[in-house]
Amino acid sequence: MSEHPLPAHGAAGAPAAHAGRGLVAIFGATFCELVGVFMLSPLLLLRLTDAGMSTAVAGLFAATVWVGILCMAPMASALTQRIGRRPALWLSAAVPVLTGLGFALTDQPALWFVLYLLAGMAGGLRWVLAEAIVAEFSPSHLRGRNVGLFETMVGTTFVIGPAVLAWVGPQNAQAVWWAVGFLALGLLGSLTVPAMPAAHDEGDVHVGLRGVWHALVTHPMVMAIGFIGGFFESGLTAMLPLYGLALGLGATAAALLVSASGLGSALVMLPAGELADRMARHPQQRWGDAANSRRRLMRAGAGLTLAATLVIPFVAGTPWLAAPVAFVWGGAGGSLYTLVMIDIGSRETGNTLVNSTAVLVMSYTLGGVLAPALGAAALQWSPTVGFPALLLIVAGAGYALLRR
Repeated sequence: MSEHPLPAHGAAGAPAAHAGRGLVAIFGATFCELVGVFMLSPLLLLRLTDAGMSTAVAGLFAATVWVGILCMAPMASALTQRIGRRPALWLSAAVPVLTGLGFALTDQPALWFVLYLLAGMAGGLRWVLAEAIVAEFSPSHLRGRNVGLFETMVGTTFVIGPAVLAWVGPQNAQAVWWAVGFLALGLLGSLTVPAMPAAHDEGDVHVGLRGVWHALVTHPMVMAIGFIGGFFESGLTAMLPLYGLALGLGATAAALLVSASGLGSALVMLPAGELADRMARHPQQRWGDAANSRRRLMRAGAGLTLAATLVIPFVAGTPWLAAPVAFVWGGAGGSLYTLVMIDIGSRETGNTLVNSTAVLVMSYTLGGVLAPALGAAALQWSPTVGFPALLLIVAGAGYALLRR
């Protein structure tokens, strides 16, 4: 199948009007798909527990989607090289619709595990391609703003999806069809994404695991920053209620720590992208060229993460500090992810861009998976010593790497 790519043109690789249509299409399609995804995820867990499934098995089911993401991310560039970037995007949008229909029409837990794994693999492919497409369609002077706006939009779907589910009613038999409807809108929107700039690296870039390994060796900081961002933005958010309870906070106050982290992420990513654009365009290049200005911002984000983590030993005596710390973790972690995605999109195109984006997605996911696992163990061992020590090790190592 051919996607009839455009010839390269201008800084963004495509004419301005064409690139603008591409950005509108990928924003709208991704928004609809993710609303459906975040409606479906809690709904499936609720239905499994209502059917008598143990909490442990339900947790294993929830983790299946992340396994799918980790399995697919390193293979994204090989698939896109074989069938083309637009057909790969269409595939990543079609599979969730089919798996959603499977959830709606069957109630076999074993089959649900398989479907959720497939949905996770499609989600991993979509994650890599959507990020890469936004970066590639964006003109260089607006790439920071567009990437920051895209990340902020993605963050809103974490709230909007469950809110729509609550409005429809999780016990409503039509709830699953609402989710499938949003997934179908995401597919329709994906079909409207226009042809992409020609990938000039088709003949000489490595793809698959070899390509991801090459991207990792060439730019190891992508892996490091992605891991830190995933650890502090996504991973710690999952266990903040446990941390709040360990501090002696009430259940409501502990749950609100998640909101504090999410608020930090939502409010900071777009300004971070805008600031990256403005610093790069400074007439006297006060902060160096575009790449150096982004590195300065990354170091600042890592420094804020470390500074907030240094406050942790004092939180036990003053629990009200937990919310500001969570806000900084969410904002700094989200900013680091946004800035490194801007950096990747500014230096790479085509399948090379897909490879580096896959490294970022894998490392972010790894950080998001390890943070609750390691954090829960450290929290159980010692909320006042073990937990702060773990966070200081990760934040300190990240800051030291960026300083170097």
